[in-house]
Amino acid sequence: MKLDILAFGAHPDDAELGAGGSLSKAVATGSKVGIIDLTRGELGTRGTPELRSQEAHKAAKIIGVSIRENLGFADGFFENSKVNQLKVIEKIRHYQPDVVFCNAIEDRHIDHARGSELVSNACFLSGLVKIDTYDEEGNPQSSWRPKQVLHYIQWQEIEPQLCLDISGYLDIKMKAVEAYASQFFDPSSVAPETPISNQNFIDSVAYRAKNLGRLIGVEAAEGFTVEKLIAVDSVANLL
Repeated sequence: MKLDILAFGAHPDDAELGAGGSLSKAVATGSKVGIIDLTRGELGTRGTPELRSQEAHKAAKIIGVSIRENLGFADGFFENSKVNQLKVIEKIRHYQPDVVFCNAIEDRHIDHARGSELVSNACFLSGLVKIDTYDEEGNPQSSWRPKQVLHYIQWQEIEPQLCLDISGYLDIKMKAVEAYASQFFDPSSVAPETPISNQNFIDSVAYRAKNLGRLIGVEAAEGFTVEKLIAVDSVANLL
């Protein structure tokens, strides 16, 4: 199956928090979209890996993605290594996405920047014909390099270089985020508090999107940093 957009996240919930509106809009407008999580989030203070997996699949259904997979890298300790790069390359070559979304280039959680660099490196290496990879049946894969790699914004207030209009899709984004009930605000929970488990954090996800929307003249938006110049085929496509 070829995908138009493939979103990677270091942890289940990263893609929803950073790009849930853009992903749901892409699905609604006819694009084939997938999400691949690098880890199971097993070091998370709240919840369990098994519960997180259930929540991830619930969120995937809300957004409407075609596939969701987990590479099972070690939460907190995975490396930007050849072994892990090859595993990501295999997925890129299998799904042949035109655009890849991945973690923020820098962030509070150490896995985010590491995952960002790992996926970015894999996207480049995936285009090199002399790197051999094989599909699940043992057949050689063809080289493939996405047209664009976009890094969504997470905890840090990074200045976006591209904003995508998600007007009409913020509610879907928030429902997908709230599917991770073990991770976020729940006044009845007795689990330890974390930086993302309070009401202020969940509110910030919505008001950041609304503020970016305000800045570009729409209802809501998501911001990204880019690796190469973004081009449009007509000024008529500019907001």
